[in-house]
Amino acid sequence: MPLDPRFTVNRVFYFRGGLLITLAVQKSGRLAEKSLALLQECGVAFENSGKEKLIAAAANFPLQLLFLRDDDIPECVADRIADIGLVGENVVAETQREVEIIERLGFGRCRLSLALPKGMPYAGPADLQGKKIATSYPNILGAFLKRHGVAAVIHEINGSVEIAPGIGLAEAIFDIVSTGSTLMSNGLREVEQVMTSEAVVITAPGPDPAKQRIIDQLLFRMRAVRKAGQYKYILLNAPDDKIAEITALLPGMKSPTVMPLALPGWSSLHSVIREDLFWEIIEQLKQHGAEGILVIAIEKMID
Repeated sequence: MPLDPRFTVNRVFYFRGGLLITLAVQKSGRLAEKSLALLQECGVAFENSGKEKLIAAAANFPLQLLFLRDDDIPECVADRIADIGLVGENVVAETQREVEIIERLGFGRCRLSLALPKGMPYAGPADLQGKKIATSYPNILGAFLKRHGVAAVIHEINGSVEIAPGIGLAEAIFDIVSTGSTLMSNGLREVEQVMTSEAVVITAPGPDPAKQRIIDQLLFRMRAVRKAGQYKYILLNAPDDKIAEITALLPGMKSPTVMPLALPGWSSLHSVIREDLFWEIIEQLKQHGAEGILVIAIEKMID
């Protein structure tokens, strides 16, 4: 590890006279900006965060951040240097440290897949027998090959895995895939999805009960932010004789709010609806007389 934070983390151990927790996040990389953005949406402000900082203390929550490389985060959490960590599920699987996933965050989604040159045939894992496979995830790949009884040569490299077949370093690759555009640009095609991944929160088994209460508070905020992103607040005007029909389409959290308008015979309906359902019912709402439909983003949503 490039940083041994055991000599620095404990400098800040109390928050205004009380206990605080340490959260390990990526210093840079795929999840770095989104992790900090999530904490900001959770109402956590930091006094001294920045690209050159290794530790940042929260100004309004009993929390300090520890900035690390992604593959160092599970180790620091397992060794209880950090109380919790925010990292990709693929990193947790690859490092094989003794940690538990306590929350899935729904962003940073990707998949770990096998890819071959476009002209190379593939009917199943058996076609990998004896081949050289380049990857940054030898443990995940090794476990996959073992499950399928395949003996292949794993060539571990860091970064630019997709160029390995083109320069003769390997015949196949195993790597993170988001859109697949990088594979295509290097003449490769995805042939086998081994696992899916997303950002997760991890902790070591059996956390301190006092710290667990703070962790639970932070998770509560994260869930509220995440749920808000899945729903929209909808307002519309409708004829009074159509309210029952429209209400059946907009159940909301319990039921829509109905408020009479100044115009006789019309009311305004307010509700909350899943964003992925809105486009499915928009035409039905219009067919039942809904007008002036507004859809508004929700910052936080608490049941």
